[in-house]
Amino acid sequence: MGGTMTAESVEHRRHQQRWPVPPVDGYTVDDLFTLPDLPQHTELIDGSLVFVSPQRRFHANVIDLLVSGLRSTAPPKLRVSREMTVVLDEHNGPEPDVSVIRAEAIVGPTQTSYRADAVLLAVEVVSPDSESRDRTTKPHKYAAAGIPNFWRVEQGGTDGRPVVHVYELDPMTSAYVHMGMHRDQIKVDKPYTIDIDLTAIDQL
Repeated sequence: MGGTMTAESVEHRRHQQRWPVPPVDGYTVDDLFTLPDLPQHTELIDGSLVFVSPQRRFHANVIDLLVSGLRSTAPPKLRVSREMTVVLDEHNGPEPDVSVIRAEAIVGPTQTSYRADAVLLAVEVVSPDSESRDRTTKPHKYAAAGIPNFWRVEQGGTDGRPVVHVYELDPMTSAYVHMGMHRDQIKVDKPYTIDIDLTAIDQL
């Protein structure tokens, strides 16, 4: 039988929580996978651990919509994953909301990450608490790591539906080039033929 949780007991538990002291050179991806009791979906950005806020309904529904749509036309040699760490380098292990990866990169059901060179598309759904990371920090790092395609998804201002910004990597500059903005439907041919009805989010 559970006891009553009071403000005093909550405060006591808060003081009992001990977070590890960051190393002088920052955390590594090895730390990300071995430190005990890290919250789910913790990311590693420039050697710092980034904890995410509770997911909003729009964010979750967009991920569901895109995963389903991407899988519907994905060729056999590719797979679609949601919320899996992508190791960019020793001090960067972000977690795209959706990734399209090469099938041979999958090694088993206990796998916790993919290498950047296995990723063909990274997708970030912008959240209020992560706007700067989703719009600037992460795409810059994805591009530097050579991920050829990136989508940034924003919530539309009037109807609240997703708006998808599509980027492709310019190999000469190692930077993304904005290829278009898609409302209601996203229809592109990279990294493969994709056709997703974005208005279907109304049924989720």
